[in-house]
Amino acid sequence: MAEIIGNSCIYKNPNAAIEDRVKDLLSRMTLKEKLAQMTQIERRVASPYALKELGIGSVMNAGGSTPFERATSADWADMIDSFQKYAMESRLGIPIIYGLDAVHGNNNVYGATIFPHNVNLGATRDPDLAYRIGAATALEVRASGAHYDFAPCVAVCRDPRWGRCYESFSEDTEIVRKMTTIVSGLQGNPPKGHPSGYPFVAGRKSVIACAKHFVGDGGTEKGINEGNTISSYEDLERIHMAPFLDCLSQGVCTVMASYSSWNGRKLHADHFLLTEVLKDKLGFKGFVVSDWEGIDRLCEPMGADYRFCISSAINAGIDMVMVPFGYQKCLQELAYLVESKEIPLSRIDDAVERILRVKFVAGLFEYPYSDRSLLDIVGCKLHRELAREAVRKSLVLLKNGKNAGNPFLPLDRNAKRILVCGAHADNLGFQCGGWTIAWHGLSGRITIGTTFLDAIKLAVGENTQVVYEEFPSPGTLEEKTFNYAIVAVGEAPYAEFTGDNSVLDIPSNGASVINAVAAKMPTLVILVSGRPLVLEPWLLEKMDALVAAFLPGSEGTGITDVIFGDCEFEGRLPVTWFRHVSQLPMHSERNSYDPLFRLGFGLKTNKAKPVN
Repeated sequence: MAEIIGNSCIYKNPNAAIEDRVKDLLSRMTLKEKLAQMTQIERRVASPYALKELGIGSVMNAGGSTPFERATSADWADMIDSFQKYAMESRLGIPIIYGLDAVHGNNNVYGATIFPHNVNLGATRDPDLAYRIGAATALEVRASGAHYDFAPCVAVCRDPRWGRCYESFSEDTEIVRKMTTIVSGLQGNPPKGHPSGYPFVAGRKSVIACAKHFVGDGGTEKGINEGNTISSYEDLERIHMAPFLDCLSQGVCTVMASYSSWNGRKLHADHFLLTEVLKDKLGFKGFVVSDWEGIDRLCEPMGADYRFCISSAINAGIDMVMVPFGYQKCLQELAYLVESKEIPLSRIDDAVERILRVKFVAGLFEYPYSDRSLLDIVGCKLHRELAREAVRKSLVLLKNGKNAGNPFLPLDRNAKRILVCGAHADNLGFQCGGWTIAWHGLSGRITIGTTFLDAIKLAVGENTQVVYEEFPSPGTLEEKTFNYAIVAVGEAPYAEFTGDNSVLDIPSNGASVINAVAAKMPTLVILVSGRPLVLEPWLLEKMDALVAAFLPGSEGTGITDVIFGDCEFEGRLPVTWFRHVSQLPMHSERNSYDPLFRLGFGLKTNKAKPVN
């Protein structure tokens, strides 16, 4: 131990060059310690033995895996600091990286600001907004004690049947590239001359980011999650890989491999893409992390045993293995594979160097524990106002009035009586969508925020009566005293494969609710969904106005900012709105392009023509 803490211990010296610190620490590590650094486990199995005796390199949590129900950022910080304490007591005192999916704010944590999902941000076309949201998210993540955010998803979604469509900024590669500024928001701005591909984190108020999922997951056949992307290498590079270059130029620290396949080759075992392209050709010096049980997923289609799958993944270029629960078996097999030379020791050393490099860059050796001074920032007014701005800038006005000369919006906030209805009008969980508190999202008042109904009540005049019925009764609909109705319908929350959908109808009788209400009174429809849904011509005709809200998050006041005319609609469709599912896959590059609403469509309230 004296040697480790002595003056000759370069890796402990914060003033030493990072590459010197990496080499010094690597030279002191046993094979067992190296393999442990390559292992990322779920918080529920992060025992003192795993952290202190084995020296596990990283801990993470699944979506919805929390210390306890309604745990606050302070509670999270207590838990993560306790893990870190054990890690710092290991033989070499190497801190863990704690990672989580903060994909639209620190969405696991009760009371955190829930920003709109990426599909909304793509509708804004505002890279500065994405940057500011990244910076705000970083602060709220660091307040919880975590260091590592599995974001952003920079997939180019070419088929809305994909259950992760809302995690993509757009079907258009250039829009996705434009919005990768969120990386610099999360990690901080690298200085001029910073080499592309070399990791960068600005300091204690920034987080390690993760560009995902490499590569082509938005282009799978029929939009099947974890499916197969069939394309030439040239198209893969031009369409799906290009946003990763922008992330690398900003010093993104990590890249997550995709569950999906490219021309039948599983990405988790693709040496050409992970090593020859990403690391060698593009010069990426951070680490490649597997997805949740990504190695286990290899075994299923390949029909191979676990040992072979580990060998395939590590030799292909996976550096850190997300093996949530069965980590001891993984470590045993890894050790055997290295000792039998099926995995070269040089490959292990390369992986560990990359992981240590990120830890040093992120300052974890100097500042391993949470910064409690950040706790007051979580869910603060400034962040909620930023989320509200993102909501109003992302709303896309698809229809305004039954003819161009008679616009329906903005609404009269001083109307005598307003009917508000629909499953999404007073449901914060539905507004937020998947990856909110739970992995797949939840219904109801799942966190702190403002529903559409709350926002409407705040926005209308003091003499205006707001009547709310989720599913209005026939008697209510026959009343003749309503000036107009606001109907909010759409999708219930989902995530990943649970959201794969080949039908894309408005669920939960949403079309029936719209039809029933719009037949009786002037009606604004707010559609809450992670993607375009089927809008039958007869249904579209019945509506007086239609707003695509996508998944706006916790700040419903962003909706009322525009529907009552305080702010103008700015959003433009980030994806093509198809007429019927038989047209899919449909995007702006296809020759037979006959959409209901084209990519980039969006009306303003003061003129019946698309936003330029």
